[in-house]
Amino acid sequence: MAKVFYVEDDANLSFVVKDCLQIAGHDVHHFSKGDEALLAFNKFNYDICILDVMLPNLDGFSLVKAIRDKDVNIPVIFISARVQIQDKLEGLQLGGDDYIFKPFSIEELLLKVNIFLRRNAGSGMQRPVEESLFRVGHFEFDYNNMLLKSDAETIRLTGREADLLVYFIKHQNKLIKRKDILIALWGKDDYFLGRSLDVFISRLRKFISGDSSISIENIPRVGFKFRVD
Repeated sequence: MAKVFYVEDDANLSFVVKDCLQIAGHDVHHFSKGDEALLAFNKFNYDICILDVMLPNLDGFSLVKAIRDKDVNIPVIFISARVQIQDKLEGLQLGGDDYIFKPFSIEELLLKVNIFLRRNAGSGMQRPVEESLFRVGHFEFDYNNMLLKSDAETIRLTGREADLLVYFIKHQNKLIKRKDILIALWGKDDYFLGRSLDVFISRLRKFISGDSSISIENIPRVGFKFRVD
């Protein structure tokens, strides 16, 4: 049984989804307002989040940012009537693990909940890790606290940025296939997640741009190489 953090302001839909999740054996905490949901998230421990995007007081995108500040590993599934591809990409880039368009199949949601719970339970990328401090170029990288430090500045990374950087560091000067990165960080090779990956890599390039001894090289049609001289 998992403790499910469920935020949805549609009373009819939330009744059906909550009922189905409970029948499946899960403990569901439902909230209809984003700000009230955040207070509960900061108070209790949950196993998975299911979020609508358009919520009163605090929208789902703002809510996932706050969730990722506290927990970088908890699975987050968006369910939304905002069906533009850009909305889905934004949700994934902000820290969502999946994004389902309304209307949707309850069977699909239950399947994805079970998949993410199993994946998270067996994930090798759990924080904290035994080795958490890294030196790369002119930078010191504190993985557990998601801080990238140089003499000039200290940058706080998002959870995904931190996971991506530590993956690069551990595979430095080696050809890394795009597919391998996606599976290691998200658990699957998906077009939309690939677009999100490109955004995170662009951000990392900006963060490390002040050090000419390190770079992220594109390998066309294959992947990347994190070069450290």
